[in-house]
Amino acid sequence: MKYNFDEIIPRRGSNSYKWDAAGGDNVLPMWVADMDFRTAQPVIDALQKRVAHGIFGYTYVPQSYSEVVTGWFSRRHNFAVEKEWILFTTGVVPALSAIIKALTVPGDKVIVQTPVYNCFFSSIRNNQCEIVTNELVYRNGTYTIDFEDLETKAADPEAKLLLLCSPHNPAGRVWTREELVQLGGICLRNGVIVVSDEIHCDLVYPGHTHIPFGSISEAFLQNSVTCTSPSKTFNLAGIQVANIFAACEEIRRQIDKALNINEVCEINAFAIEALTAAYTDGEEWLEQLKEYLSGNYKYVVDYFSHYLPHLPVLSLEGTYLVWVDCRTVYLTSKEIMKNLLCEENLRINEGTLYGEAGENFIRINIATQREQLVKGLEKIRHQYSI
Repeated sequence: MKYNFDEIIPRRGSNSYKWDAAGGDNVLPMWVADMDFRTAQPVIDALQKRVAHGIFGYTYVPQSYSEVVTGWFSRRHNFAVEKEWILFTTGVVPALSAIIKALTVPGDKVIVQTPVYNCFFSSIRNNQCEIVTNELVYRNGTYTIDFEDLETKAADPEAKLLLLCSPHNPAGRVWTREELVQLGGICLRNGVIVVSDEIHCDLVYPGHTHIPFGSISEAFLQNSVTCTSPSKTFNLAGIQVANIFAACEEIRRQIDKALNINEVCEINAFAIEALTAAYTDGEEWLEQLKEYLSGNYKYVVDYFSHYLPHLPVLSLEGTYLVWVDCRTVYLTSKEIMKNLLCEENLRINEGTLYGEAGENFIRINIATQREQLVKGLEKIRHQYSI
């Protein structure tokens, strides 16, 4: 099947957070990390079949669910996940919150690598833990890990966890095996458990390979927890489903307890059907999606190079979230966001949403139809061309 990612599907009025909470009926939203594309047809078919059944009682998660999950990660990522390791929940953010609750006590320190996904901060604070920043190093248009600083932060006996964003949002990095080995070694030596958010693992572009952190070695596997979901891959955030991989039995037991305490230990009937269909029959759609997103990114790079060369676009190795260096504008990232919203009816994300290290950067969601992408870029050009 050939999917048409250029088809514009009206979303306003569908209770879409991205569109209906963007700030006005005329606002073009390129902020919240969901896509404007209809999901894979097998997923739609599976959900329609489930709706046609007409009964929506309490739901039992079948063994086939875990088999589909393990098959996907074995086939796509060479990660031999065992069914017993899997805990399911409603989303990666609830998963992170439950993991932090399970593996820390109030006052413990949790390391994050900023700029980084903003919900990391709230999940840490909500569990009364202290945020410790291992700021990424921005140099030559990309980010790398400051391993010397990480060694120092991890050596603190109060540091219990490191939240790894892999692939990284918003920096667009796909961490190499060498980088992950060095990071994992530091954490292992210092007794810091790695919690790897791999929600974007399927959205990696040619020349780069996602390496699941837990797949690197048995020692890393036992000293880590991995969070995954089909929500970014197949545009299913509203379905609310995610999986936690915890190979260590004691860690898994503690997380399972926390999921129950937080009452996010169940998933609904539609989540089971959607994930099963996506991971069983969604690969054709996914490959076409990645090709389209690659085309969108190339268009963005060419457009900025031609019309906005003073605003460097960082290399996008994974995700569909483009990080733009706006230091030459001499405005704060929040001022840039407000100007684009008020003057151009364009909603993007300000960099400081992802920590102080995001100042003078903006994040643009390019997972939309090319026609709408062009409109958004023209709005930025109108406001900030020189």
